[in-house]
Amino acid sequence: MDSSSSQTPREKLEAWLRYCEDLNLGAFYTDRRIMGKRSIKSVAAKTALAPIAIPPAASAPSTPVVASPRTAPVASALPIVSPASLFEASDRVENDSLERIREDLGDCTRCRLSKQRNKIVYGSGNARAELVFVGEGPGHDEDVQGLPFVGRAGKLLTQMIEAMGLQREDVYICNVVKCRPPENRKPENDEVATCSPYLFRQLDVIGPKAIVCLGATAAQALLKTTDSISRFRGTWFDYRGTKLMATYHPAYLLRNPAAKSEVWKDLQEVMALLGLKSKKT
Repeated sequence: MDSSSSQTPREKLEAWLRYCEDLNLGAFYTDRRIMGKRSIKSVAAKTALAPIAIPPAASAPSTPVVASPRTAPVASALPIVSPASLFEASDRVENDSLERIREDLGDCTRCRLSKQRNKIVYGSGNARAELVFVGEGPGHDEDVQGLPFVGRAGKLLTQMIEAMGLQREDVYICNVVKCRPPENRKPENDEVATCSPYLFRQLDVIGPKAIVCLGATAAQALLKTTDSISRFRGTWFDYRGTKLMATYHPAYLLRNPAAKSEVWKDLQEVMALLGLKSKKT
């Protein structure tokens, strides 16, 4: 007679979970809200249960071993909005590079933004930067030159970077969408969905210590939220193992200079993380 027929539902569940642990599949059922930045492998190793002892065929059925209660892992200090998963890991391209991503992008015509653009604005800066700035999309000057943040807002961003004790060549700068939206309108959801995978690949390749999202569109794309930037500006989040800070876009600061002090507070948090000293006068 099958011994499983005499098991209670709880015993069957415990036996199944131990079986998953033996296959290193523990992270599939681990509560992702408490995973933080730990790798799936490390979580499985820390939470592994004792293996099931398989009795000899002639012996009587044994009672499955019940795992002793464990203390829940301590949650990450950062709010986890969009933690990494195996499904996100699966979209990482092996041996990827910024050059390969640009080649894959090609002379892109995947969405309507390509119809009126002048140049694709891919990104620029240090390919091994510890800090990446992500904006919304190119403006007029960027569309003409093919470089990100070179207009009025770009000049202000340069001043912000220099105030942090860095130069533009020390960081990497890119946008969610690579083509200028008509009349500098906000990119539509389908345009973001089409173009953002290239941004995700850029961030995976660079592997920065910190990401600063400039404006709501960038933050919403990376954190997969529809909340306004006022809801989460100035707070650290986790993006696939990298700390992310959202702040106001330089174009917003040109219209609202009073908000510069709030942005400077956000940048000081980033500087503390990276061990930078201010050159701001």
